[in-house]
Amino acid sequence: MEQHLGRGNILFTPSCTAALEIAAMLTVKPGDEVIVPSFTFVTSVSAFTNLGAKPVFCDIREDTLNIDESKIQELVGPRTRAIVAVHYGGISCAMDEIREIADPAGIAVVEDAAQALSGAYKNRPLGTVGDIACFSFHSTKNYHCGEGGAVVVDDPELFHRAEVHREKGTNRKAFFRGQVDKYTWVDRGSSYVPSELNMAFLSSQLEHVNEIRAKRKSIFDRYARSLKVLEDGGHIRLPIVPDECESSYHLFYLLLRDSESRDGLMKHLSDKGIGTTFHYVPLHSSPVGAELHDGRALPVTDRLHSQLLRLPMYPDLEEHDVDLVCQSILEFFDAP
Repeated sequence: MEQHLGRGNILFTPSCTAALEIAAMLTVKPGDEVIVPSFTFVTSVSAFTNLGAKPVFCDIREDTLNIDESKIQELVGPRTRAIVAVHYGGISCAMDEIREIADPAGIAVVEDAAQALSGAYKNRPLGTVGDIACFSFHSTKNYHCGEGGAVVVDDPELFHRAEVHREKGTNRKAFFRGQVDKYTWVDRGSSYVPSELNMAFLSSQLEHVNEIRAKRKSIFDRYARSLKVLEDGGHIRLPIVPDECESSYHLFYLLLRDSESRDGLMKHLSDKGIGTTFHYVPLHSSPVGAELHDGRALPVTDRLHSQLLRLPMYPDLEEHDVDLVCQSILEFFDAP
């Protein structure tokens, strides 16, 4: 992992949720505010709200579905302590613009890189551009051990605090290094140390990061080539990867013209034995999120989440299976 990211200060955890909770302990206290996209998985937010922080939901970009950096400045207030940059699908947020807002104000930038290992932004590996980064090794991710995660902390002082949070709030790691003669309870924390068996399983996959990424890229590119005719005809929109970004190729999705088209295509594919899915239910419209939301309109989030459909995407997907999925989609639109 250090070789891939080109840096140390990495702690493995039982999940990305655990990594995000450590990131929250490093950045917020009760009453603080965190700027987050509503279009993300719940733990991108709940890790902070569990500590008493308030989410300030931000809309997303039309192209990448990442947090819209042009909307962040207006959300910054005196209690803002962190911005969570979720790299959706393994494509980077506009990190330079986000840091230009955050750094002068002393706001921490937390990369939610759950889907982004092997992605890059301006030739920098994702997970090394923010102050803190969190990775997932859940079974749905490109590299997995069933359930696992990691937190990367740039600042050495914060990293030592992260060690304490990971070890039940004790200075146990300092004890093992011979820096103290006994360890004791010194801060907040929980049991965030992963199973050695899980890490052994993960280790073998991390030895093949480039190979796995190349296979996923070939599937992504095959989908894109085969379905470009539908984009040209105005039926769908394909994923967009900005020039400054290198994707991890975590997923391949389509954006349909409306929810009715999305649901119709999903049923059509299901009838042919092809499993597809959609996500996320925007957090600002969830039962808990709606109570925390300030009522600000998030029109791009509200529209795009109902148009998105994820296609099958995994390294062992054969070319003929990709072709079958594409042909079935073309049939739905009566395209040649």
